[in-house]
Amino acid sequence: MLFAPDTEVALRSVVNLINTAANGEESLATLEDLDAFLDAEEFTGSRTNSPAELSSIKRLRGELAALWSSDEDTAAKSVNKLLADAKALPQLVKHDHWDWHLHATTPEAPLADRMGTEAAMAIIDVIRSKEMERMRVCAAEDCDAAVLDLSRNRSKLYCDTGNCANRAHVAAYRARKAAGTE
Repeated sequence: MLFAPDTEVALRSVVNLINTAANGEESLATLEDLDAFLDAEEFTGSRTNSPAELSSIKRLRGELAALWSSDEDTAAKSVNKLLADAKALPQLVKHDHWDWHLHATTPEAPLADRMGTEAAMAIIDVIRSKEMERMRVCAAEDCDAAVLDLSRNRSKLYCDTGNCANRAHVAAYRARKAAGTE
């Protein structure tokens, strides 16, 4: 295990949120799309179920996408801004099927604040561990999806949004075959 379990869950949620807009696709077009995303990611707490809430999540997605590919100093500033904007106050909580983990907002805080704070808290661990290189963009030339590399040897290059790894491996195989090296 590289990070605490709740940190890894939060980082995967960040990747999944960023990737709702990968490659020019929009997977959060409606409130129903947001509901499905939140259910899949198991986000709890209050909701307004309003267009403004959806807009705030899309805004957060943009901030997190910029943070994802930033350098350490910029990421630290972005994390601090997310925490300050949400007036975060870290605390240990236990709810639903989750054991003890950190929350830094109340369940009644706006959804974007809760999601942004959870993302910031997870990225704090990444920064403090000097592991920013684990947050990357897919290596496929035609893909801009976020990649979270939790592999032991830091070898994950491709996203989980499609078949980028398969396409790259097939292309490399065909190139070797055409060159007569296989």
